[in-house]
Amino acid sequence: MSELLVEKQGGVTILTLNRPDRMNAISGPMLAAFSEQLLEANRDPEVRVVVITGAGRAFCAGLDLKEQASGGNLGGGFDLREAPPVVLHQMDKPTIAAINGGAAGYGMDLAIGCDIRLASDAAKLSAAFTKRGVIPESGGTWLMPRLVGWAKASEIFFTGRTLGADECLELGLVSKVVPGELLMKEALALAHEIAANAPLAVQGTKRMMRMALTETFEANVHHVYLQLLPLFRSKDFSEGVKSFLEKRPPKFEGK
Repeated sequence: MSELLVEKQGGVTILTLNRPDRMNAISGPMLAAFSEQLLEANRDPEVRVVVITGAGRAFCAGLDLKEQASGGNLGGGFDLREAPPVVLHQMDKPTIAAINGGAAGYGMDLAIGCDIRLASDAAKLSAAFTKRGVIPESGGTWLMPRLVGWAKASEIFFTGRTLGADECLELGLVSKVVPGELLMKEALALAHEIAANAPLAVQGTKRMMRMALTETFEANVHHVYLQLLPLFRSKDFSEGVKSFLEKRPPKFEGK
C-alpha cells in the first residue's frame, strides 16, 4: 500500500499521509514522494488547492525515529531545497491542513506550514522537540513566532508543550475546530470555495503575502502593482468583470 495517497477532486488535490500503523510518521521514501507530489501540484495548471491530511487517527507523528534508529537514512542524498517545508513555503497554490489527530514534531511544523489549518476536535499539536533533545527542524522556529507572537512561541517551544484543538483555536493556530467526521467535508468545502476563484489572482495574492514577510511596505506595494499588470490582461480578469456585470457566477480558466 502506498505511504502517500493522492486523490484529485476537480481543481483540488488531496494528499493523505498513509502509515496509520506508525501514526503517519515520515519515512525516507514517504518524504521524497511527498515533496514530489507537492512540486507536481504546484506545476499542474489544473490544480488550484492542495489539502493535506493523515490516514487513521493521527495527522503525522513526525519523522520516523524508529527507522533512523534501525539505520534508515531520512536525510541522506535529500536536497533540502526540495524538502516538504521549503516546498510548502514556496508554493503558489494554496494549501490546507486538515488536522485529523496528533501532529507532533515534524508533523506540527508541516501543519503550521500550510496556509490554512482546520482541526478535528481530536487534533493536537505537540512541540516536543526540546523533550527529545532537538529543535524545530522544519520551519517551526520561523513560523510559530509569526503565528502566535514571540512570547507565546517561546513558551510553547521551550516547554515542549502539547496543544489541544481548542487551545489551537484560541491561539489562532487553526481557523476552525469541527467533529472528526466532518473534518474532510469542511476542508473540501473551503478548498472548492477557493478553487472557484480566479487561480492566477489567488496565487498572485499568496505570492505577494509571502514576499511581504521580508520586505518594506513600499516595496510590497510596488511588487503588487507589477503583479497587477499581467492580471489586467488575463482572460480571467475579463471574465470576472463580465460575470459581475451579467450577475452570474464566473467561470475562470486560469488564463
